[in-house]
Amino acid sequence: MSRPPADLVLRNARIHTVDPALPEAEALAVRDGRIVWLGPDAGADEWVSGRTQVLDAHGKLVLPGFIDAHNHVRLGSDDACVQLAGARTLDEVHDRIRTWHDAHPGAEWIEAEALDYSALPGGRMPRAADLDPVTGDTPAFVLSYDVHTAWLNTAALRRLGITKDRTDLPYGRAETDPATGEPTGFLKDFAVRGLSRDGHRALRDLGVPWASPDRQYRRLAGSLDDAIRFGITTVVEPQNSLDDLALFERAREEGRLRSRIVAALFHPRGTTGADLVEFARAAEKYDDDRLSVGPLKLYIDDVVEPRTAALLAPYAGCHHRGETFYPPEEFAELLTELDSLGFQCFVHATGDRGIRTVLDAVERAREFNGPRDARHQIVHVECLDPADTPRFAELGVVACMQPRHAAPEIAGPGQDWAENVGADRWHKAWPLRSLKEAGAVLAFSSDWNVAEMDPMIGIYTAVTRRPLSGGEPWGPQETIDVETAVHGYTMGSAYANFLENERGSLTVGKLADFVLLSRDILRITPEDIPGTVAETVVVGGEVAHSI
Repeated sequence: MSRPPADLVLRNARIHTVDPALPEAEALAVRDGRIVWLGPDAGADEWVSGRTQVLDAHGKLVLPGFIDAHNHVRLGSDDACVQLAGARTLDEVHDRIRTWHDAHPGAEWIEAEALDYSALPGGRMPRAADLDPVTGDTPAFVLSYDVHTAWLNTAALRRLGITKDRTDLPYGRAETDPATGEPTGFLKDFAVRGLSRDGHRALRDLGVPWASPDRQYRRLAGSLDDAIRFGITTVVEPQNSLDDLALFERAREEGRLRSRIVAALFHPRGTTGADLVEFARAAEKYDDDRLSVGPLKLYIDDVVEPRTAALLAPYAGCHHRGETFYPPEEFAELLTELDSLGFQCFVHATGDRGIRTVLDAVERAREFNGPRDARHQIVHVECLDPADTPRFAELGVVACMQPRHAAPEIAGPGQDWAENVGADRWHKAWPLRSLKEAGAVLAFSSDWNVAEMDPMIGIYTAVTRRPLSGGEPWGPQETIDVETAVHGYTMGSAYANFLENERGSLTVGKLADFVLLSRDILRITPEDIPGTVAETVVVGGEVAHSI
């Protein structure tokens, strides 16, 4: 044999490499966790010896492992919570909570997740009085589906010590009744405060079970199992404190970290220079191909559904247009400083004014620091003013987007997102095609557990803009083709995270991360993409999942 044998050979495959230099292949060989050869099936025998593991794809489609550029695996879904996903009315919310409470009469807390804002009548936000009839004296803590707000009953307000004189909390801002000044039971800014280091510690110290380390680890381990099952070989966990890194270490030690992790560190308001030094040290400590730390997560605005995203014009039917968490000048100074220190920033921005504020800040940073390959990301890009579309490519800003969020049954007509924005701005919603045509880098993701983790669902939505159950599309002018959607979940997300030389395509020299699918999503009708499963998932040349 003229060359050392491979550790693993995949053959009889239809390999879509996402590499324009060699777009298709039938076989590949792996040695020491990296691809050493791709080519026709006839050439595979040269790489096989008695110790080589041979995988027969039986002619099925093989893609690079998916890279989910924004996946909250650490938050995950919590099986100890009442599950409210799909509950479309307050009565149904009550029924689910009542059923759970009846089955757990001794529970110290009632916790629930995935509340849909539209379940509340009249488009209003929830109040303690809405929870009290089914929770009684047991404290109740309910998270919205986007984890940006929380809903408490009267017992929880008492337990947490929230009063008219104590509404500015480490884990959120308590809304108050304009007539009485009393807290209503609705907490805003939970994603910014409650998921911060101080906020999580405060909830844990107050005895909220959801915030305990054991519950956190259970959520992480379960989400990691889901990720590898879906063929996600790299997960970008976008919002972590230094406290949270121990959870990933534990998962690695216990063999649960089968997908690779990029962990971004949360930079809330009040982050100090000393904190930045600790962030840099963490990036040095965690810097291998399985677990790396480095980017910073910031927020400029919140979300459209409770009308807390920052819009250029007022929300439909009112005079309020949302707020930014920083005045534009202050945010520009902050991003310029972080850019000068070499940090990559992931900035949550959903409203058109929030997005413009971030683009303006990046432009300022480039003026002061000089252009550099920073690859700052705007995360979500839900409502983009067309005037700002070309600025992504001009400024080198990555659009990290979640196609599933644009589904009609989630954000379309009749849903809170579309109704709050108003029909005259629907053309701004998740402009995937416009950004691509303008030369922007698209990095795709699930935003689990806000939406389903499965990349097949995201790809289907990006291609059709139709409900998962079928029906009329919403915003079909912004659909993209399947190849572009696959690129967003592979090479686009790799580039967005400085991983393009190691991952994102099946190329000689790169890490051998790939997925064999049950259906050829590049050839079947888009309606058949959902339900496609990852039959075999390989990470670093080792089979991490198979069915």
